[in-house]
Amino acid sequence: MEPKVTFFLGANAPSGFYSLYDELLSPQEARRVFLLKGGAGCGKSSLMKQVAAALEAQGEAVQYIRCSGDPDSLDGVLFPGLGAALVDATAPHVREPNLPGVVESYIDLGRFYDHQALVPLREEIQAATTGYKSHYKGAYRCLTAAAQLMEDNRALLLTPALEEKLRKRARGILSREVKKTGREPGKLTRRFLGAVSCQGRSCLFETADALCRKVYELWDTYGLGSGMLTVLAAGAMGAGYDVILCPSPLFPDRAEHLLIPQLSLGFVTSTPELPYEGRPYRRVRVDAMAEKELLVQYKSRLKFSHKIQNALLSQGVDALAQAKAEHDVLEKLYNPHVDFEGVRRQGEEIIRELTALRE
Repeated sequence: MEPKVTFFLGANAPSGFYSLYDELLSPQEARRVFLLKGGAGCGKSSLMKQVAAALEAQGEAVQYIRCSGDPDSLDGVLFPGLGAALVDATAPHVREPNLPGVVESYIDLGRFYDHQALVPLREEIQAATTGYKSHYKGAYRCLTAAAQLMEDNRALLLTPALEEKLRKRARGILSREVKKTGREPGKLTRRFLGAVSCQGRSCLFETADALCRKVYELWDTYGLGSGMLTVLAAGAMGAGYDVILCPSPLFPDRAEHLLIPQLSLGFVTSTPELPYEGRPYRRVRVDAMAEKELLVQYKSRLKFSHKIQNALLSQGVDALAQAKAEHDVLEKLYNPHVDFEGVRRQGEEIIRELTALRE
């Protein structure tokens, strides 16, 4: 079975939830977007899975957008060939329409709640909601502390000389792998390939393997290679290729992975905690390019800091797991009082409308 193309559009970052949901589809490409509204347990993820399965069975290409809080749940599905999507448009990734009624439509799944049956559960629902939000606050405090230590380690090693080495290596790769097309510059799409969630730190390397036959593995313990990826992305776009630039979930302003599907070429960052387990086309050992004197001088400091970082991240993940547990309580409270047959019928209506776009 071919691996599914799956991304995240949000990240649990030190600053809080970081959203790329407004970048799901560009205004020029978008033909039909359904903005799903409704609270916990109302069937948003189930409806998206229903629609995605039906369109995929018809041969339509699908991109799945996982929830960064719970990767087993969907927050969106994209049909690039149709210029169409369904997206969970509720907090923390609220999305509003650009061309309401023309492109976007609200789908209110909250109407399938049994209001009268839920009223007696008010106090339990309120308690779970409060607990859910407080655990996220604790998680973000841990992520902030871990990120500060990571930044300190990076600053010790990222010298101007190393940056120039990385740029030179990037230019060499571009000259070998990326031939100019004479076309207009390619477009940039941003997607998260990694996440810090209730399941720990993860990366959807299978998406890179699905889109790219040739994958460069960048072994990078200290987050030194983002500048190299930026040069590669700029070079590929300048040569006329579209790129998918994947930011770091802990440092969303920095590139962590790069995919160029038109060339079947990818660059993934591999670390001791999240190693790329595929068979790379080539390896670039970013760590080995750092100045050896600095690695020796700061060896103890780097090792100790790395240990504390991992402990803080573990605490953050525990907090996210507690938040997920509270959310599960919410879903259990709501689920018995949702008209899921109504949700299914709503899904069938959306399938018919999206199928019509192909005609």
